[in-house]
Amino acid sequence: MAGAKNGVFAEKISPYLRKKIDEAGEPLPFLDLQYVVDPSEAVEQTFEVARHYQSEMRPVFEGRELRGVEKLYRRTLLVEPTTICAAHCRWCIRGQYDTSTLSREDLERIARYCGTAPENRDVREVLVTGGDPLILVDRVEWLLDALEEHAPQVETVRVATRVPLQDPRRVDARMQRALRRRSTFRVEIATHINHKGELFPEVREAYAALREAGARIYDQTVLLRGLNDDLDTLVELFDELRSLDIEAHYLFHCVPIRGMDHHRTSVEEGLALHRRLGASGLVSGRARPHFTLMTDVGKVPLYEGSIIDRDEHRRILVQTGYRYEERMSWVPGWRLPDGARVDDEGFLQVWYLDALGGKAEL
Repeated sequence: MAGAKNGVFAEKISPYLRKKIDEAGEPLPFLDLQYVVDPSEAVEQTFEVARHYQSEMRPVFEGRELRGVEKLYRRTLLVEPTTICAAHCRWCIRGQYDTSTLSREDLERIARYCGTAPENRDVREVLVTGGDPLILVDRVEWLLDALEEHAPQVETVRVATRVPLQDPRRVDARMQRALRRRSTFRVEIATHINHKGELFPEVREAYAALREAGARIYDQTVLLRGLNDDLDTLVELFDELRSLDIEAHYLFHCVPIRGMDHHRTSVEEGLALHRRLGASGLVSGRARPHFTLMTDVGKVPLYEGSIIDRDEHRRILVQTGYRYEERMSWVPGWRLPDGARVDDEGFLQVWYLDALGGKAEL
């Protein structure tokens, strides 16, 4: 997901996606809008940032500083084996990250850190992300092998990837072996499927191969203006995901990354779509995702009363269930972001930049 140079997020379209675009002989909005650079990216909005949240950790372990780990949640440790991707999603939350890749030694040290450091005593999940970790499947296998040996308390390892959508030929026997269920934990695949059109036959086969390997698959659809911000498109997508045995987990509001405002709906539009999905009878409750914001302090599903204030800069103040003192105990050195504050009961509240209303069909 990284690829920024001098503040510019490079366009990168995998050969597989490029072939699909060329073969179509006509625009494919569900691909073009996600991967082709748009002049609107040069327009910056107040309070947009290059990095949407700061959760990097630099713990010293076994006498050396660890890199490639983040922690926003008490029970989950995030590991980034590489920041390389097969293609660059224009709305990417990590588009401005520097490029880096961890060694086998790095990954084994992270596994030992996960299993023995006092601040990780409650960790039950490891999220493997990046970049796209399945670009370098050997790194994923090294990490999972090491977690099996050194972090017996881990029950679930989640691998975040768009490889099945961007380069499905990579999902081969070697990858299936790497993602097999281990003796101490199960493997889950987290993915972003944003439009039914992305599910070409080869893509469907790739997800089926991952399921055959024993991995559970769940989806985090990003709500994108002009792509999937209407009820019919989302209903078709979530019906299709259910038929493929892929859990519709989150409907993500597109984050306020620098130059990406043209991809964003307003939060109000997202809430309206989510209400229609749940109250129209068009989508089963088992196939309906949570509408969620990625804030400076972590993911926050929106419920009644979650938005407690607004300001003149299009920001909304969101109430979270994260406690400040708890966060300090399991993320040593964590600092309260500038856009967050602590309420009278010790819970975090965080400002989140909204977007102007688009033309969502509600």
